[in-house]
Amino acid sequence: MRPVNAVFAGIAARDPAVIDAELVAGGSATIVTVRADGSRTIQRSSWPEALAHFRPGPEKFEERLSDPAIESDGSVAVVWGNYVFLIDGKVHHCGIDHFDLVRDGNRWKIANVTFSERMTGCAVQ
Repeated sequence: MRPVNAVFAGIAARDPAVIDAELVAGGSATIVTVRADGSRTIQRSSWPEALAHFRPGPEKFEERLSDPAIESDGSVAVVWGNYVFLIDGKVHHCGIDHFDLVRDGNRWKIANVTFSERMTGCAVQ
């Protein structure tokens, strides 16, 4: 959980450099947005594109992951769980986070992240 928690700290600090330190170069973020009518869109972003969302700004960002499932085999791992994303203490969206991790030397890093994003049915965790 160390790299995932470090990314959440970077999100809260709105510091892309903190987040980037936990990522494997060349990875990506995939967002599956689920609308209230059930329709979905899929968007893939490179790390630089994804990191641009966390530049300094006036709003306070916080992401909370509850009861993550962690599976690993040697130098490959996955972290999966429900999350809620808050802006200024209010729920903005929620969904499932899925982090692919690899061991880089003696350190775990995030190779890719895939998450769903919905605006309804979100509870503060």
